Amino acid sequence: MYPNSPTSRHQPLLRTSSRSGYPRFIPVKYKNFYLILFTIILVGLILTGIFQFWPHSIDIREERESFSLYDVGHLEEVTVPLMSAIPDRGELECRMHSCFDPYQCQASPNNRISVYIYPMKKYVDENGVPVMPSISREFQEVLTTIADSEYNTNDPARACLFVPSIDLMNQNILRLRETGQVLGRLPRWNHGHHDFQLQGANHLLFNMLPGMEPDYNTALEVPRGKAILAGGGFSSWTYRPGYDVSIPVFNPFTADMELPGKPDGYSRPWLIVSAQTVIHMDFRAELDAVARDNDDVLVLDRCNDLPEGIPAHRRRCKEDRVYNYPDILQEATFCMILRGARMGQSALSDAMMAGCIPVVAIDTYVMPFSEVLDWKRAAVMLREEDLPDVHNVLRRISQERINNMRRQVEFFWRSYFRSMKVITMTTLKVINDRAFRHASRSYEDWNDPTPKSGVTSPLFLPLIPTQAMGFTAVILTYDRVESLFRVITEIAKTPSLAKILVVWNNQAKSPPQGSTWPKVNKPLKVIQTTANKLSNRFHPYDEIETEAVLAIDDDIIMLTPDELEFGYEVWREFPDRLVGYPGRVHLWDNATKSWKYESEWTNDVSMVLTGAAFYHKYFGYLYSMAMPGDIKNWVDKHMNCEDIAMNFLIANVTGKAPIKVTPRKKFKCPECTNVDNLSADQSHMVERSVCINKFTDIYGMMPLKMMEHRADPVLYKDNFPEKLKRFNQVGPL
Repeated sequence: MYPNSPTSRHQPLLRTSSRSGYPRFIPVKYKNFYLILFTIILVGLILTGIFQFWPHSIDIREERESFSLYDVGHLEEVTVPLMSAIPDRGELECRMHSCFDPYQCQASPNNRISVYIYPMKKYVDENGVPVMPSISREFQEVLTTIADSEYNTNDPARACLFVPSIDLMNQNILRLRETGQVLGRLPRWNHGHHDFQLQGANHLLFNMLPGMEPDYNTALEVPRGKAILAGGGFSSWTYRPGYDVSIPVFNPFTADMELPGKPDGYSRPWLIVSAQTVIHMDFRAELDAVARDNDDVLVLDRCNDLPEGIPAHRRRCKEDRVYNYPDILQEATFCMILRGARMGQSALSDAMMAGCIPVVAIDTYVMPFSEVLDWKRAAVMLREEDLPDVHNVLRRISQERINNMRRQVEFFWRSYFRSMKVITMTTLKVINDRAFRHASRSYEDWNDPTPKSGVTSPLFLPLIPTQAMGFTAVILTYDRVESLFRVITEIAKTPSLAKILVVWNNQAKSPPQGSTWPKVNKPLKVIQTTANKLSNRFHPYDEIETEAVLAIDDDIIMLTPDELEFGYEVWREFPDRLVGYPGRVHLWDNATKSWKYESEWTNDVSMVLTGAAFYHKYFGYLYSMAMPGDIKNWVDKHMNCEDIAMNFLIANVTGKAPIKVTPRKKFKCPECTNVDNLSADQSHMVERSVCINKFTDIYGMMPLKMMEHRADPVLYKDNFPEKLKRFNQVGPL
């Protein structure tokens, strides 16, 4: 019997509307059931919506186990055969682009590297003698910090970076060969297969005390292949910029101390305190001489005949007077940091803990985390040969700058130095910034106690690049050796110069012998090109490790160190601009209906010539790899206009005019003949005009922008004593 049958005893569930003919529901028997079901569904939907859209956080990180060493006595024992493979000693040419595999980091979430810690094992040689020393408290804290951090992963297949559970902190107690063999046996050392070209890639090793008697090398001497080294005490000769990480030397004797803070405005009685106990006798003699001539200098040494029970590391002495250490450092404005047997000194950390401004007189020493920290804001860097004049140097520093430096010292100490945990996390953050450049911290994030927010710079360039990096001077030369040497000698006096790169463009003649080159205190390298091309001056050479590049001709001998330093300071404020000295302008010629190159003095400037100009190395890459049309080949063929091409390129990318610095306008070499000086040729101006018109056709527009101002030092023309001016040697027109 069907429900809608005329003989059914129940009311039909479906009834046809007389108007539409469509069935409609009429709840009869199951009304309460449907109401309850509808209510349950409605409540479920509401709760689901609340859960989805209510502010909350979901921890999607994998479950991690806290790293522990309590079972160190029950470790798996591994025998290292005598003939096990030994990794390469370490490649000095390693950089992130050549020795680090970024594809390992693809599985890392949220722009964050994943770090895998190898399981701890007990390694013994064939005689059963342990290869590795017992683990130190400092290295235990390194491993524990990584294991408890957001970077840790328990899955080696997802790891971007690998950390061996092998304590390399103190080279003095290591068996170098056997330790290298242990590293070579790690499962991922060769990327999981027998590819010896990749040995050690994406591995991170920690070492605090490198070298051993008698040489005390400034980098760990364990064979380590392509592994990244986080080391204390690098010199510029062993440090691989942008690859290794320079870390501070941690002092375990003062690690648990808390020095009471000094009140604001506290007057420290000593200008300089030197409290290191192991320094070279020549340095100590020079410091003693400074102390004899100045009552505000205190030079301390280790104490003899201390009463039993008093730890020697907590005391320092001056003749018969005993001082508490490191408390005495709080009584000094500046603390001397000198090299001992090793370059890296724990005295640097002790001084910073005490709020004492470090005066670092260690030539070629790579300061801790100098890749990201601007040490000129927190320390005084002094050449070793200037140690006898240290008192005069420090006396000239204003109280305002001292206060700013002390605040920076305290910020660096709290943020990056105060414990092994902080040092380890800072190391990982530095490497993380390299692996994920687009999400890296800015200069302000690393160096400003209160990070700035708001405005961003175009082209992903920092608002103010760190001054600590300095600039690389690239000198293009052919055969003018005498003027080249004069240029090298002059620019080497510029404080912010980091390196000199000479591009030797003469294939028919070799560069002069090394012994004939000027003796300068900055690294100098000569690159011999394979073809005489003007574009060689802008090539992004691997040797350029700074962001700022100074392109300078081999006949620009008139620029002073003050002018160059000021130009670099202006570039730091405007890193997306071409900042230079010789100014030129482009003009429209109504008679010829074309653009004209003009070098006469006018009220406008639209180009600065790269015979003396600063630019960001990014633009060197664009010039060499992404120049529009055939401009680059045309320049090399005609041996002219590479500077105009660079002006076009930067103006087109940024939409901004260049910046001319200082009033100087005459840049002709007084000793150079007309044959040597390209600008003296009358046809030169005509060809330059042809360049502008050709480049305009290729770009389809005129990208050059005009400006009507230049940058001069603030007190350049003011009637003030020269000692109040920072840039005194700024030349005339």
